[in-house]
Amino acid sequence: MLTPAATVAQTFIRNQPWHASLTPGQQARLMEQLTFVKGEKGDCLLPAGATVKGWYAVLDGLVKLQSTSAEGRVSAFLGVPAGEWFGEGSALKAEPRRYDVVALRDTTLLCLARADFQALQEQNLPFNRYLVAHLNRRLGQAMALIEAGRLRSPEERVALYLSRVFWPGVRKLSLSQEELGHLVGLSRQTVNRVLRQMERLGLVSLAFGRVDILNEPALLNYPARA
Repeated sequence: MLTPAATVAQTFIRNQPWHASLTPGQQARLMEQLTFVKGEKGDCLLPAGATVKGWYAVLDGLVKLQSTSAEGRVSAFLGVPAGEWFGEGSALKAEPRRYDVVALRDTTLLCLARADFQALQEQNLPFNRYLVAHLNRRLGQAMALIEAGRLRSPEERVALYLSRVFWPGVRKLSLSQEELGHLVGLSRQTVNRVLRQMERLGLVSLAFGRVDILNEPALLNYPARA
């Protein structure tokens, strides 16, 4: 009998755009090799310096990818919600993981074994097309983060992290103010102030643990119109 995580994983993998290009035998073998990592809020699920075992996806929950400087300063640079892959750069290189993966809520990760990842990369064109598109999106996010860290105000950084750059297609974000603060690198109090101002301007609607985007064009220009 399949575990709940395995059942969710089957559905998730079958919905990948490259899955249909695999033979039935390849599909079965891939599913047999999947492994899982589970943790509670605050747990470091994948530590920096650890051997990379494969390509990961968030089955449920939310994680942040963060690094720690030599002085001990922690910097979160990306949040990954349920349904998204991460760590493709680590899976492509034979080196230890460069960042910590920390659960912002109770989370289950799926791991596509590195050998299977490499085989798909070497042999499967649809998989490579998907991987290139995914890497291109991550590059766009990286450039946005560099700009945000160097040039943007706290208000602009919050607006950026709510945009489609990081949440494509999702306009009702299951994201608490605490979680958003972790991702943006701002205090919960600052995030609350910015979100309340956005709400007064009709850019977002706030509920417990959720931010609904109401006016994305205006959000992208925030705080110019504030």
